[in-house]
Amino acid sequence: MNEAELVLTELLQCDRLSLYMHKHRRLDAQRAGVLAGILKRRLSGQPLQYILGKSEFMGLEFKVTENVLVPRPETEILVETAAGLVKGLDVSARPVRIMDMGTGSGCIAVSLAELLPGAYILAADVSAQALAVAEENARLHNVSIDFRQGDMYAVCGLGEESFDLIVSNPPYIRSEDIGGLEPEARVQPRISLDGGKDGLDYYRRLSAESWRYLKAGGLLAMEMGLGQACPIKKIFLKSGKFEIIDIVKDYNGIDRIIITKRNKNHG
Repeated sequence: MNEAELVLTELLQCDRLSLYMHKHRRLDAQRAGVLAGILKRRLSGQPLQYILGKSEFMGLEFKVTENVLVPRPETEILVETAAGLVKGLDVSARPVRIMDMGTGSGCIAVSLAELLPGAYILAADVSAQALAVAEENARLHNVSIDFRQGDMYAVCGLGEESFDLIVSNPPYIRSEDIGGLEPEARVQPRISLDGGKDGLDYYRRLSAESWRYLKAGGLLAMEMGLGQACPIKKIFLKSGKFEIIDIVKDYNGIDRIIITKRNKNHG
């Protein structure tokens, strides 16, 4: 649905078909006032998802607030890629273990829980406010996820746990570019956008730290931005701890997901 349809179906609590079947109906004064407020907020640059308090991702509805990044269609490719990787793992004797690093709204973790029933999923974030939203989304979809707070791998109680797959949609926008983003992006949490001077700070941290929490031969799948595939490959290959498995393009032919594998002989 387009934005007008999303707003009106929410305002009138109806589906798209009913909206057009009764297209001549008039809004009462209360609803007209609500609509005016929505339009005012939208014109100020607030994302429609924040205004409505929800967003669609992987065909599921997620609660979103100003404390989390609005889920993007490109990130669905990360979920689909991760699910495909899991199905190729030989872990039939036990539940597959997945970590979602920087979970935000929980859209990745919850979607994977829906696609991979029986998997153990740990979802971590540095923001307590984001985790509260993610936990609500897990309850909304009745999935079991282990939520923990911490900065990257300084996660409460992580200890020596290890995983078959780590997924992450890290901040990857260069600090100096954030001011030039569209208003809808600039109002989203900076911590979810700012990847440092060159946009690659979090990939360096993932390269340096992830191998400790991956089983031998474990996989790390990450979303990335335009033109970042080559420098990220260099970061991971230089570490000596990973090999590059694949790069997946998005719907526009842009390199969007990079998949690495922990070297079995490392550590």
